[in-house]
Amino acid sequence: MTRLLLALLLAVAASQASADEVRPFVRGSWGEILRAHAGQPTVVHVWGLTCGPCRVEMPQWGKLLSERSDLRLVTVHADLVPGDPVAVAAMLRRAGLAHAENWSFGDSFVERLRFEIDPQWQGQIPITFLIAPDGSTTPIEGMADPADIRAWLDGQAKPAAPAPTTASAAPPHQH
Repeated sequence: MTRLLLALLLAVAASQASADEVRPFVRGSWGEILRAHAGQPTVVHVWGLTCGPCRVEMPQWGKLLSERSDLRLVTVHADLVPGDPVAVAAMLRRAGLAHAENWSFGDSFVERLRFEIDPQWQGQIPITFLIAPDGSTTPIEGMADPADIRAWLDGQAKPAAPAPTTASAAPPHQH
């Protein structure tokens, strides 16, 4: 019994550590994100520690994530100034985003990483990519309005299947 309890505690600790992890965003990471979320509406928010609007916006993302269980949020720290991993993780914690899927540029050749995300993107942050289940991507440059994100998520909800109709065995009533 003690071994089972110890194994359970270790598993919980390991899952907690991975939930708070900031993964290195390197060549091929964008494809990995797209494959992991294929067929699901996903929001990818790109931000930076030295970006003033990003610092204001991050707590709004944390609030939205806590409100919307249907929000698949991926954050990517893509500051031109290499971010201290401890400072990046601290910002994510303060914003309520420690349990989101978090990445941080981990290659000094940032142009290649930006090109993988969007060949038209020149590196301005913040920028948010709305990825629909069909894979189509809509970029939002600048701060994203949480109301617009909510509306987009609502529009991605799959419509309910129509209720089946049953044919009555009795002929219609005639007058």
